[in-house]
Amino acid sequence: MAEKMKALVKHHAGKGAKLENVPVPEIGPKEVLIEVKAASICGTDLHIYEWDAWASSRVKPPYVFGHEFSGVVKETGHLVTNVKPGDHVSAETHIVCGHCAQCMTGKAHICQDTEIIGVDRDGCFAEYVSLPAENLWINDPDLPFEEASIQEPFGNAVHTVLEGEIAGKSVAVIGCGPIGLMAVGIAKASGASNVLAFDLNPYRLELAGLMGADHTIHSGGQDPLIEVDRITKGQGVDVVCEMSGHPVAMNQGFKMATNGGRVSILSLPSKPVEIDVTNDIVFKGLTVQGITGRKMFQTWQQTAGLLRSGQVDVTPIMTHTFAMEDFEQGFDLMMEGNCGKVVLIP
Repeated sequence: MAEKMKALVKHHAGKGAKLENVPVPEIGPKEVLIEVKAASICGTDLHIYEWDAWASSRVKPPYVFGHEFSGVVKETGHLVTNVKPGDHVSAETHIVCGHCAQCMTGKAHICQDTEIIGVDRDGCFAEYVSLPAENLWINDPDLPFEEASIQEPFGNAVHTVLEGEIAGKSVAVIGCGPIGLMAVGIAKASGASNVLAFDLNPYRLELAGLMGADHTIHSGGQDPLIEVDRITKGQGVDVVCEMSGHPVAMNQGFKMATNGGRVSILSLPSKPVEIDVTNDIVFKGLTVQGITGRKMFQTWQQTAGLLRSGQVDVTPIMTHTFAMEDFEQGFDLMMEGNCGKVVLIP
């Protein structure tokens, strides 16, 4: 195997990235070397690429970024028993400590000492990536590499939607970025009676329709609360999946939720959001959930099942594929918002 590999490096504390030749990662006794076949761009990668306030406070260039991928096992450490060379794999990107109170009680997804690949250590925008064997998920070899690469964000959507009852309920998805679009398909596949999708981007609202949304609502041209009142005949929606992170949209989410409903928040607002707790949470008796990561590995089982069964067809949101060398085109599309999921091929 070559000693060097092509990789997309966050090379400096500023906007952009650079394609470089870097050493192929070495593996320890419990680690695995994976040949990356497809890597998709996440909103977190966009933050790092643009070098916003979060990125500048968290990541330490130079390093290889990217965390959503699929590939083939090339080498394993001598203590690895759960995967073998030739296996098709993706990865749980949260590397957890295994011994904090959360890890010890089945809540490893909120481990107190989580390390994230492509953020806290080298990631997958490269020809090869190394990971602990325990973080790998073996894929069906018939699953296309491009689709397999989006299971990590798909798992975020699964966790958000399925953290409570869905069958027969009305569901509002606020924010139709790629994970919001996945949430639309997951809600429909899980028996939601009515799925309402909200966004300001007509392109992404069209994709929401393709993913099964019963109603697509342009939040700039229509009043979301009036539309919800009309569609639900004044009852409000049973489940709100907040994917936008915008303070106005988040407030609307709490107001459109029915009494006794659920609001699950995956989005990450860039600053504190003021909510009318008394009237929009307490008096309504709402359940409010913060969603982070994927349950290990319950969410991965649900994700694989939904994709394998065909109950959720993700092809409408797999809108663009580029060679790694053309990464700038992919990031430009992400910044414009005129795309679904963008995949890079090393």
